[in-house]
Amino acid sequence: MSDTPRTVDRSMAGAAGGKAGREPDRDASRAPGEAAGEQAGGPERAGGPGSPSPSAQPHSPDAAQASGGDGKPPRQAPAAQAPDADEDALRGDVDELVAVAAQRDEYLALAQRTQADFENYRKRVAKELASAQERGILRLAEELLPALDNLDRALEEGAAAAERDGGDAPLLEGLRLVRSELHAALARMGVESFSPQGATFDPCEHEAMAQKPVPDAQSGTVVEVFQPGYRLGKSIIRPARVLVAA
Repeated sequence: MSDTPRTVDRSMAGAAGGKAGREPDRDASRAPGEAAGEQAGGPERAGGPGSPSPSAQPHSPDAAQASGGDGKPPRQAPAAQAPDADEDALRGDVDELVAVAAQRDEYLALAQRTQADFENYRKRVAKELASAQERGILRLAEELLPALDNLDRALEEGAAAAERDGGDAPLLEGLRLVRSELHAALARMGVESFSPQGATFDPCEHEAMAQKPVPDAQSGTVVEVFQPGYRLGKSIIRPARVLVAA
């Protein structure tokens, strides 16, 4: 063989040897993290001519969903929405309690007003009933008083006749019993008679039939009672008819 080819072979061998000598230096100059990444990633991480670039690699559906798929920020996790949901539920419970309390107060006020109205109605009915009963007694007494007056006159005349005749007729005793029973019945209903003999004249209870000077009598004093009066409690059924000293 000629000398020229051999020279070429030595130069190629030297170049190959120099390249092999520089490869360890380049590997040594890499960071430990890059070397570990290439070992873990294999040929694709090495970025060789045949490996696809990261932008050219196909994305999985999960990765696209996590990143938004259209370049939008990733969705928040359900755990981040839990405090808002609890706060809304708590606010709803508070609003419901407030509404129930307001309804309770409304019903309580209505019950109190109803109870007050019923109590006023009960008092008014009791008062009206007592007033109606009193009016009934007054009307009955007004109807009976003339008969009692006539009975008293009959007893007075009978007593005077019995004294003239010198005896007491049994008829007078019967009339006295009837008069006593009528007065007792009126007393049970609250009606009582009064005779203001010697009392000071009161225009609210007395009716002056006449007025004249009377010896040893103070002016304005009742000196004689012509007809007794009757009253029911504080109500005067009939004033007493009297003679007043001048």
